[in-house]
Amino acid sequence: MFNLTKRRAIIVYYNGRRVLRSLHHYGQLRYASKHFHYAILYVNQDRYDEIKERVQHLRAVKRVINSARPDLDPTLTDLEQTGLYKQQDEDD
Repeated sequence: MFNLTKRRAIIVYYNGRRVLRSLHHYGQLRYASKHFHYAILYVNQDRYDEIKERVQHLRAVKRVINSARPDLDPTLTDLEQTGLYKQQDEDD
């Protein structure tokens, strides 16, 4: 049967768009913003740390950020109960 591979996103901030060509070698490039100079790259979970280190050392890469999506609770419905958001008087 078909098996899904665990994937994780890496957000890459870059200086020049030429680095996008080399990002294709490390994973699946899903989105690249021309205006804000960042790209979203999906890589396999088992090679995540290795690929993140390699991408950080590319010449035109400013910084690399982990995606927070796997760490979020999917059952989270009320931000006020968790303490992440406090309702203000203007929010009524």
